[in-house]
Formats: sequence, C-alpha cells, structure tokens
Amino acid sequence: MTAGQIAALIAASAVLVLVALLAVPLLKLGGVLDQLRTAVRDLDDATVPILDELKSTVTATNEEISKIGDVTSDVHTVSEHVTEISTRTNELSKVFTETVATPMVKVAGLAHGVRKATAAQRAGKLGRKDR
Repeated sequence: MTAGQIAALIAASAVLVLVALLAVPLLKLGGVLDQLRTAVRDLDDATVPILDELKSTVTATNEEISKIGDVTSDVHTVSEHVTEISTRTNELSKVFTETVATPMVKVAGLAHGVRKATAAQRAGKLGRKDR
C-alpha cells in the first residue's frame, strides 16, 4: 500500500464516521418533520370546522345588525310621529283655549255677576234712583 492509498483509506474512514455521526440528527430531524406534518394536518382538520362556524356566526351577526338598523329607522319614524302629534296637540289645546275656554270663563263671570246682582236686588241692597 502506498501513501496515497493509505491517505484515501483514512479519508474514506473519516467520511464514513462523519456520515454515521450526521445520520442520527438527520433521522431525528425526519421524526420531527413527521410530527410537524401530523400537527399541521390536525390543525387543518380542526380549523376548517371552526372557520365554518365562524362564517355562520358572522352571517347571523350581520343579519342582527341589519335588524337593528331597521329598528333604529322605525324608532326614528315613531319619534317623528310623536313629535308631530305633540305639536298638533299643543295647537289643538291653544285652539280649544281660544275658542271654548276663554268665552266660557267670560260667560261664567257674567253669570256670576248677574247672580250676585239679582241676589243683591232681591235683598234690597241695590237702590233705585228716584225719578
């Protein structure tokens, strides 16, 4: 054996030892990658139903928000109607006061004055002027 062959044999042995030493971490890395693949598959299997449920939840929430918008517009309409009714009631009250209540007070005052005058005349408190 020549020196070159001995050097080649030593180099081949060193490569063999290096490959043997690297094989263990590579095998462990392969196991980790298998576990990672399994975890990703499980995550995918669990995520799809969650996303489907989330989609239905978002759809239901959007429907409820739409209903709230309808209710808000209905409340606004009712509020406008109540304001209009209040205004009309106030105007009606003013008209009633002007057309009925004020003349009734005047008639009541006149009737009271006539009663007092009649009562006073009967009692003789009102004197007649002699002519």
